Order: sequence, then C-alpha cells, then structure tokens
Amino acid sequence: MMAFIWHSALLLSLAAVIAVYADVKLDCRPDFMSLVWTESRHHADTSLFRLGTCVPTSSSPREATFNVEYTDCNFRMMVTGNKVVQSNDLVYWAPGSQVQTFVHPVICVFDRPKEWSPATYEPVFSTYGQSGLVFHMALMNDDFTGPAESTRFALGSFIPIAARVEEHTHQPMLLLMEECIATTTPQPQSAHFYNIIGNKGCLLDSKSSRSRFQPREVSSEIRLYLQAFKFALEEEVFIHCKLVAWDPSGIDNTKKACNFVKGNGWELVDNPAHSKLCDCCETTCKSRWSRSVRSGKHGIVQNAVLGPLTITEVGP
Repeated sequence: MMAFIWHSALLLSLAAVIAVYADVKLDCRPDFMSLVWTESRHHADTSLFRLGTCVPTSSSPREATFNVEYTDCNFRMMVTGNKVVQSNDLVYWAPGSQVQTFVHPVICVFDRPKEWSPATYEPVFSTYGQSGLVFHMALMNDDFTGPAESTRFALGSFIPIAARVEEHTHQPMLLLMEECIATTTPQPQSAHFYNIIGNKGCLLDSKSSRSRFQPREVSSEIRLYLQAFKFALEEEVFIHCKLVAWDPSGIDNTKKACNFVKGNGWELVDNPAHSKLCDCCETTCKSRWSRSVRSGKHGIVQNAVLGPLTITEVGP
C-alpha cells in the first residue's frame, strides 16, 4: 500500500502566506487524490480555483473540492530513487478581484512499486502550460540529437540540457531560462543549493566555468552546455528551472539569455550587438512593465525540473 507524505513543509513562501487564510486538506491515494480548500476571505470566488487544467469537482461559497485522478489535470510524474512524485499547482486566477492571484503547489509522494521500471531512460519534463503551450526540458547527448544515455557526469564534463516550447497554433515564441538552481531534492525549496542561472537570464555559472548557452537554431528552443560543478558529489542532484515563453520582439534586460565571456564581459546570446542588455548581470536586472504576448502585462512562465542526476569525482 502506497503511503502519502503531507507536503506543507515544501510550499513556496507565497503559498505559505496564502495558506494562513485557508484550511487545506490533501488526501493522496495510489490512483487519485482529493483536495479541499476552505477559504476564509469573503471576496474569494471558489469556482475560480484550478488544479492544473481542472475546475473544481464541486464548490460552495467557502470551499473548492477536487476529486481527480493523476491521469487528469496534467499532473507531472517524476520517479526518483524509490519514490514516485505526483505534482501539480492549485491556481487562483481572478483578474480585477480584491483577492490576489496566487499559486499553491500540490505534491503527493509515494513509495515506488517494486515491479516498476522505466522502459528507457528519458528524463523529460513535460506539461501543459497557459495558452495551449507545451514545455519540455531534457538531459541530452553531446550533440543534442537524442536523450542522454546516462545520468552520471564526471566533474568538469559537460551536461547538455535542452528546453523547448511547442507553439502549435500560437504565434512564434522565444524560450528563455530565467532561473536555474541545483538542489539535492525534487523540490526547489532547499537550504542546500547551487545557483546556475539568475538575475533574469544571466548564466552565473559561466563566470567560473566553461558553461555556455549555445547559439539558437530556432527561437522556441534553448540549449545549454553546463559544466559539471562541485556540488553534492555522488549524491542525487535535481536541476530546477523557470522557463519563460516570450514575444521575440520584446527582449529587454529582464527577458534575455547572457553568457559571461572572459576578457569581454557579458554577451547577449541572441544578438551580441545588444549585449548592453546584459550589463545588469553584475548588479540587479529589475523588472519593467513590458508588452505582453497576450495582454500587455506578462509572458508565459513554467517551472521545470530534471533529475535525478549524479556528479562524480574524476577518476584516476
């Protein structure tokens, strides 16, 4: 019988604040889960809650209830070690409401069945994002022609990572990695982490290594050669990234991809002639009110995770 682990310790800081105004009951079962959100704020409309792509199974003036299977609502499944993790986001979206929009992570963790094993290794993150976009992130082989053949990387070797967004009928999008960190847990909330990308698209690791964003072949994909770093050697490592799909004409100092080139400073991957946009990588790249893909306010953001992978000491 699989056992669930209550996830309150793993909540994002914003979600933790929101939880003060609500009572959350989560019941994780092997094939389905139940969630009851009891709201204390008078202006909240419980019918506006969404669990992934699912509307509430039922709602009342104070409660939103979801009884769903993991095959619905675009749950994300990740297998790590002897655990199976099913995760999703509970979102409150009410433009113009007195209750602020927020996201509350929902996580169910089970013991992995002994008979379970993957048919092939394919460390791909995939989910359904806003506006019909599908995001992917994967560990790749050296020339990016297929998935990585191993999850073990020697210290100093390169870890090829590719992320892309499927646009379908959507207008062309520019995919960016806004933030990436490495942790030893499937969740990004960890006291022990290594900062890879930060400051709105600056490859911070490139200042002390040979890590590089690669020149683009298409705007909807971004490739990264990450030099294996000295972090949690011989332990399970997870790479968490915030992916951003953006209007290609709307690049600014908060929507960019920048490498550090020794002796030359920061360089903009998509157009080195405009590398001045990367100058803030040494300070703080502040957000600006920018033109949106859809409404003039923001792009489309999706969190992704890769792992587990292992960084090993270089052999004799």
